[in-house]
This record gives sequence, C-alpha cells and structure tokens, in this order.
Amino acid sequence: MKRYNKTALFVLVAIFTVLSCKKKDYSLSGTPDKSTINMEVKQDLTVDDGGNTVYLINHSDKVEPYWDYATGSSTRRIDTVRYAFKGDYVIKRTAVTSGGLVELDPVTIHVTKDNLNYVSDPLWILLTGGPGNEKTWLLDANKNGDQKFFTSPAYFAGQNNVASTKAPDGQSIIWPQCSDVSDPLCWKYEPNYLNDTWVAEKIDYGFMTFSLKGGPYLNTDHKGVAGVNTESGTYYFDINTLTITTSNATVLGVAFTPADAANLLSVKVLTLTENTMQLAVKHKTKPEYQVLNYISKQYSDNWVPPPPAVKKPDDGFNPVFAPGELRNILTGGAGAPGRFWVIDANGNPIDWVAKGNGWTVNKNSTYDWGWNETWDAAVKDAWIRFDNSGGYTRFQNGTMSTGTFTIDETRNEIKLVGNVLLQNPGHGLSPAATTIKVVKGWPSDYRTKGIWLGTSYDAAKDEWFAFHYITP
Repeated sequence: MKRYNKTALFVLVAIFTVLSCKKKDYSLSGTPDKSTINMEVKQDLTVDDGGNTVYLINHSDKVEPYWDYATGSSTRRIDTVRYAFKGDYVIKRTAVTSGGLVELDPVTIHVTKDNLNYVSDPLWILLTGGPGNEKTWLLDANKNGDQKFFTSPAYFAGQNNVASTKAPDGQSIIWPQCSDVSDPLCWKYEPNYLNDTWVAEKIDYGFMTFSLKGGPYLNTDHKGVAGVNTESGTYYFDINTLTITTSNATVLGVAFTPADAANLLSVKVLTLTENTMQLAVKHKTKPEYQVLNYISKQYSDNWVPPPPAVKKPDDGFNPVFAPGELRNILTGGAGAPGRFWVIDANGNPIDWVAKGNGWTVNKNSTYDWGWNETWDAAVKDAWIRFDNSGGYTRFQNGTMSTGTFTIDETRNEIKLVGNVLLQNPGHGLSPAATTIKVVKGWPSDYRTKGIWLGTSYDAAKDEWFAFHYITP
C-alpha cells in the first residue's frame, strides 16, 4: 500500500505545515502527551440500533484532527460517519499539533446490523450500481486514442470553479460553471489529449471498481501510471458534501496526478451520471484543480465509434447556374460593354481546392513558393474582360491582347481561344490552360465573393489549382 501511505503522510505533513504557519502563538517545545488530547469517537445507538452512526468530535484547542475511520478519512473538527454494513471498524486518530503529530489509541466500533439506507440514494446507485452490486469506471483514454465522451482524461479548473451540486431531481450531480470573467480563479481548460499529448499517453489506464458487495470496497488498477499497481481499500461517498474519501486505495489518474495532487484520499465529485463521472483533485501548490474524467465500463464496452465526419464542400463549390447566368456574370449581360475582372492580389489570390475544400486564407498562405512579390508585380494594374458578344481581352504590362471565349454550361467550363488568363512569366504556377473550370462561384453574390477559376486538375487528389478573380 505504498501509494496510500505516502499520500496519508503528505496530508498530515500539510496540515502540520499550515498549522505551524497560522498559529504563531504555538509553542514548538515538544509534542503534548496523548492523555491531554480529547478526540472523541461517539457511537449513537438511538439513530441506528445497530450502531451505524458514529460522531467524530475534537474537543481539544490548538489541535487539528486527522481521522481514519476505515472507510475514509476526515480532517474536520466535528464529523459524522455512517456505516452501511455490519462489522468491526477501527478508527485511527491523529492529532496535529505545533510540536508534531500525536497518535492516539485507535477506537474499534462494533456495528451489528446493516443499514443499506445509507447507500441507497440515487447518487450511490450511480456510483456503485447499488447495494449488492459494483460498478467499474475507466479514464476516458486508451491505447487506441479513442475519445468516447470527453476530449481528454484530464481537464483543469481554477479553484473558484469547482462547485458542484445535485441536479434538481436529485438523480445526478451537475457542475455549474462560474461566470465571473474578472475572477482569475474562475476558469476551465479542456485539452484534447490527441493533440495536447503532454496531458496523457495513448495507453491503457487500468480501472477502478466501487463495490457494495458486503461493504464499501474500492479496487484500483493503476497500470497506466506506474505499471501494474493494484490497490484494495474502502471508501465513503458523502452525498451532502459531494466528496469521496478513501482508505488504502486511490482513484485512477494520469501520469502526473500522484505528484501534483495535494490529497488523493479525498476528491470532489463534480459530475455524476449513469455513464460519466468527473472528480476534482486539488493541486498541492497552485490554486487549481485537476479534473479527472471517467466513463463507466459498461458505457465503454458498448460504445460505437461515430462515423467519420463528412466534410462539407466550401461555400460556392461546383455552383449551379441558370441557363445564360454564367455568361451574364462574366460579361455584365446584354447591352453591357463587358465586365472587368482582376486577381484578388491583396486578399486570397490562389488556392488548391481538394475534394471541394480549399485551405488558403490570404496570399501569405502559399508564400513564397506560390504567391510572392513576382506575382504582385506581374498583375499590378492588369485585368481581363469578357463581353457578351464572345470577345475576351487581357491587359497586362501595358499590352492588350484579344481573343474569344465560349461557355460549356453543362461543365461550368470557359474555353479561351487565342488567349490565356493573367500571367507571371517564368513562375511555375503561371496558368497555360485555355479551358478554365469555374470551381467556386456565387450566382447572386459574385460582386462581393468573386469567382474561382480552376486552371489545372489533379485527378488522383481530386484537386484543382484555382485563381480568385474579383470585380474591381
């Protein structure tokens, strides 16, 4: 039980440190005799004739108590423990004084009857499956890199954002989020462990089983943290404070959980449903909590991976034009002197549109193997013009050249005759094609969005290289 012993020792040392810092009037001359310390254990036979209810009361001033009551632990000056199962329970008492730790004689409590009312609340049933049952929980991470409910087995939250509460119907635990943006301790960070690999490896993290078969037993396999490291202990679920305290066993965590946690023997329950649970563990030095995310084994075993996301094509991809509409867009329509078009050199001039999706956002996206200063210079003051009679004109570097064009409306293709689009001589992406594909267009919004003209196509990748032309 090395994990438990180290954690319990750290809890006691932490309490002693805080006590020493805050109680400046304490004497450090020596530890008091245990006979002078009154940490009472009182069994109440009137509430339960089996003696299931026990009160822990510290009557001594200048002493902070640490109680190990077999199914959990407590540092409260006054606390109530309710044992659901009959049996003998040894309550260990430690007094934390300015002079050191004082171990008092343990007290054995004899509980003669089961009182399963103490473990029959809906929240107990969510955690364990109910009296006579057990429930196994897993961290939401595995060697396959699945994300079955959460994006990571561990989240993080400021210490002012870990207040949970029972749902109004009492059937679950919910975690309302604090909303004070001015509070530096009101925050939550939800990493994605597939990208934020520092959070957790893609490995099997073992399991933990909360049982109510004859007693509140906790069995944990920490194989994801330090090899196969199993623990067997007990626990108590306080449905009023929404905390779980454990003895001789700790909850599952990621690799850095044991080193960062102030106390793994007491955790906050932030959320609890039939399939999911989130436990918050206080950081030992920072004003924050590590939030551990679990799914039930049953949920995990029945989880079906969602189908791969189908990425929608970009807005305007493979546009549909009414008869004659593309010609009107290009030329301005009958009676117009023609329409001028320029490359969107100051915005997003070129793109590789694969399977309907482009990726560039501006001209820097492909710098400088794609768009660069030579392109800026080549298309400065340059334009093309389509006129409704079928004429096509290109003006570039002070030279005007003419040709004609036709449109294949069934393919959204423009065929240039005797001319090409704006050029950048000597650059590998300068378009030589005379059959141009309208890769993206907007019948009613071309004035603001322009038109993307594809000049080459890679069939293996279903990918178009396209230029973005806009109206000046």
